Amino acid sequence: MLAFYLHSLSPFLFEFRPGIGLRWYGLAYVLSFLLGFLLYKRLAGRGYTDLPPAQVSDFITWAAVFGVFVGGRIGWIVFYGLKQDHAFDPWWWPVEVWKGGMSSHGGIIGLALFTLYWSRRHRVSWTSIGDCLVVVAPIGLFLVRVANFINGELFGRIANVPWAMLFPAELYDDLGMRDRLGLRSNEEVSGYIEAARHTPELAAELRTVLTPRHPSQLYEAALEGLVLFGILYWMRTRLRLPRGVLTGAFFVLYALLRIIGEFFREPDRAWSVGPLSAGQFLSLFMILIGGVFVAYGLRTREYERAVASPKGRPATA
Repeated sequence: MLAFYLHSLSPFLFEFRPGIGLRWYGLAYVLSFLLGFLLYKRLAGRGYTDLPPAQVSDFITWAAVFGVFVGGRIGWIVFYGLKQDHAFDPWWWPVEVWKGGMSSHGGIIGLALFTLYWSRRHRVSWTSIGDCLVVVAPIGLFLVRVANFINGELFGRIANVPWAMLFPAELYDDLGMRDRLGLRSNEEVSGYIEAARHTPELAAELRTVLTPRHPSQLYEAALEGLVLFGILYWMRTRLRLPRGVLTGAFFVLYALLRIIGEFFREPDRAWSVGPLSAGQFLSLFMILIGGVFVAYGLRTREYERAVASPKGRPATA
């Protein structure tokens, strides 16, 4: 029998005291915005967007607050939170962000709406801003998926591949496993998992009940992060595309890569649509949205003031 890796990584980079400290998940968001700002400013400086380089810092900051955080949280509440058993208990649960709960689909929608607002307010082309924003977005998707892996959450389906892993967070959803270990509440589960990180006897006991699973967080990090970024960056810097086409390509490609990744991820238990998981079903709508952006770009044929030709030389539209 294969000796599968038992996930024992701490969600904290360091702790000031038990339960309080700097989490990898929070660091992932900070790095996402920092790296996104640097790349977006570089693209703006090279003429790939109408957004002036001097406005990039303000745009990225407010996009992070109102697009990613607010949009991601509202998306999680609407798509997942309201369908869970704890809904409305306690009544302030929608603002309990420290317990997790962000939706990538909600964050993407939030970014799109905030970008529309910013473009109207500052009289800048919506699609011009968006075509560079979608290039930097996969950086955040990659880092957050890596943080999901470090947290041991959003794990994959049962597997017997050599690289399968055992995720202790499975105990939160499997009452049978909890009963075998004598754990009655989520608080007891959390304490047990934390103790198992430092106690070989408890770790060995965990191995007797957990099931090997795909490390789907890493699959999604590679697909939604590395692969998507590579394709979009190449398209932005090597192809001469009308405004809106790159934004549409992001929606379509992200949706397709997310659908692929979801085949290896344990489906969300809140809801599903036939054979489709919640993530796959929501991604179908993103394909439609992407098609609209591509059609709009091909119809209007508007270009940036300076874009890259297929050979990498500047070309004025």
